[in-house]
Amino acid sequence: MKNFLKICLVSSITFSSLFAYVDSDLDGVEDSKDQCPNTPFTDIVNSKGCSIKKLTPKINYHHYDVMVGVEYITSNFTSAPTTDTYDVTFQADYYYKDFSLQLSTSYYTTDSDNYSSDGMNDTYVGMFYRFHPSAKLSVQMGVGIILPTYEAELNNNNTDYSFSTYASYMFKKFNLFGSYTYTMINDDDTTVTYSDGYSYTYKYKNTNAFSFGVGTYITYSLYISTSYNSTESIYKNIDSAETISIYGSYNINKNWFTTLYYAYGLSDTASDHDISLKLGYYF
Repeated sequence: MKNFLKICLVSSITFSSLFAYVDSDLDGVEDSKDQCPNTPFTDIVNSKGCSIKKLTPKINYHHYDVMVGVEYITSNFTSAPTTDTYDVTFQADYYYKDFSLQLSTSYYTTDSDNYSSDGMNDTYVGMFYRFHPSAKLSVQMGVGIILPTYEAELNNNNTDYSFSTYASYMFKKFNLFGSYTYTMINDDDTTVTYSDGYSYTYKYKNTNAFSFGVGTYITYSLYISTSYNSTESIYKNIDSAETISIYGSYNINKNWFTTLYYAYGLSDTASDHDISLKLGYYF
């Protein structure tokens, strides 16, 4: 009986001590001795409960994505027969905070009534940086190199250079956007003499391209936009190609996404229809 009373007394003292120990901010220092209450849980503290080192989670700012896709373009120009072009496209991007790099290329197959060909299109390598003048406005500027991987029949394809800017402004649920691209065309002017003796000189010029439109997130994962686009021809004395387009992107999960693009030609110099589908992986 005496031993039982001792056990009960010790147990009572032990439980009283446990209940008397309170550490509200979970820093390992009892509240009665804590001189710096409410320190962040991730901070390292001294014996007085005051922060001596802040632990911040490591954030990975390096990200990448890879996209593969298919594209179909049909054209029916007044001076040429109906032409169908099929492309297999590839694009890779690298992102570090507001800086990004891009590589894109494609392989084409073209068919018409009296002509067919296939091969690589030109390859684009670009570098971009995004600015944030305000919480709602972002501006991206970039420079690019267009490598002459396309085998031109005139054997005059050279490296071109492009300079671009893109702006997006958030207005409630919508973003208003516009872009401008200036391309320095370095292809050589070439004169071709045909079998009937007729000669024609292909003369090249630098080009301007711009677009503007509006987009919105239908859901957290689905974004759609529509835009008007105008691109000057690389050939002199040829009108600009004008199109209206619809674009959509859908995030399947945190890594996989897909995009769909369709453009309808408004001018005689534009392709009648241009549709592309891409599948991407972001990591």
